[in-house]
Amino acid sequence: MIAPDLFAELPDNLGRVHFIGIGGSGMSGIARMFVERGVSVSGSDRADSATVKALRAIGVPIQIGHDPVAVQEADTVVVTGALWTDNPEYQWAIANGIRILHRSNALNWLVRESRVVAVAGAHGKTTSTAMIVTALRAVGRDPSFVNGGVLADLGVSAGSGADSEFIIEADESDGSFVMYPTALGLITNIDSDHLDHYGSESAFEDAFVAFANGCSESVVVSGDDPTIVRLMPRFTRPIVTFGQSEGLDFRVADIRSTADGVSARIFHAGEVGELRLAVAGAHNAVNATGAVAVLVSLGVPFGQACSALEQFRGTGRRFELHGTVRGVRVYDDYAHHPREVRAALDTARSVVGAGRVIAVHQPHLYSRTRDMAADFAREYERGADFTIVLDVFGAREDPIEGVTGALVSAAFTDVEQVRFCPDWSEAAHVAAEYAREGDIIMTLSCGDVYRIIPTVLAELELG
Repeated sequence: MIAPDLFAELPDNLGRVHFIGIGGSGMSGIARMFVERGVSVSGSDRADSATVKALRAIGVPIQIGHDPVAVQEADTVVVTGALWTDNPEYQWAIANGIRILHRSNALNWLVRESRVVAVAGAHGKTTSTAMIVTALRAVGRDPSFVNGGVLADLGVSAGSGADSEFIIEADESDGSFVMYPTALGLITNIDSDHLDHYGSESAFEDAFVAFANGCSESVVVSGDDPTIVRLMPRFTRPIVTFGQSEGLDFRVADIRSTADGVSARIFHAGEVGELRLAVAGAHNAVNATGAVAVLVSLGVPFGQACSALEQFRGTGRRFELHGTVRGVRVYDDYAHHPREVRAALDTARSVVGAGRVIAVHQPHLYSRTRDMAADFAREYERGADFTIVLDVFGAREDPIEGVTGALVSAAFTDVEQVRFCPDWSEAAHVAAEYAREGDIIMTLSCGDVYRIIPTVLAELELG
């Protein structure tokens, strides 16, 4: 794993910038922003994609496959923590003294002169960031933004605006979220994760304390989250609370989730705001409440903030419908932690009606699978009618002996409710064969499980 340099000094001029892995959700948005700032950008990736094609359409030369020739004209190379250190472009850049920036350092370069609103937390960052951006645009503001997922109503994950605000999704996985010059922070929740980087739960929590105390204006936090509540006495900046609990600054209640979306009421300072979202899932009403708290902190009137969220249409890979065949709907979701899996399955359950939920789980990271296999099994056994478990998507990690997707399937108490299918063709066939009209098939992971969806749809077509 390539870690960011939290103390890197960034020059005003980066020269020609090359992105290794430019097609990634985070990298592509930053690359697009660099182009909009007039920086000469090139890139490479292991495969072509819609994201790569979109960047080519705005003039970015992109090489498919990794070859040192791609970086020989670059003054700066941008990488991600997921890049393997034996990458030939990365190795050539090191050997030839080319400046190398972690993705988060490149983002820090972009935001250095802005009023930064940073959205942090174990879950809900991408959705909350997108909600804030969408609502600000709906009330006539024009912020810059970089998000970890595509905003459905805009079709991009990043954009330059004329206002001083810069809204970013701040990644906690590598500690980089503490480096940004954050004015206003949002912490959606704190759930133990990424211990491969932090080493202990206390170090993970300390990083969130550092993030909160680094906010120059205030920090908006979930008052429902027990870890946040426990850590709040250590926060030194002004705190704004949100959630479902009594006594919070922004309290959401009367949440009603249907296939058409979510409605709720938000209470703040003696006022009541009506919330209507076009996306499913009760958890999104809570995400929206945090977004409203941020919007009010940015000067948007409370009622206007609530109504502006009606414009939100979701983000890519968050309960995203990919097709319907023979009455079976096929969704993809980014959920890769037990708490996220629970929210995703609850959303599917609120939409499926009398049908069944068939989950296709791709474990993400060997360490997370080793540590949380039983937690994943519990959530899938509770929330899905049948679960197909694929093998582990290792991402930045080397394999751990004995750790496969079978750890998750073996942790089920009802063996009839799960099947371990490391072969994707078999997994797609099993999902389609099990499904009947009215059911939902949903892939869940932040790995590449979405690539199985065309095969699932084709199997459904075969009937």
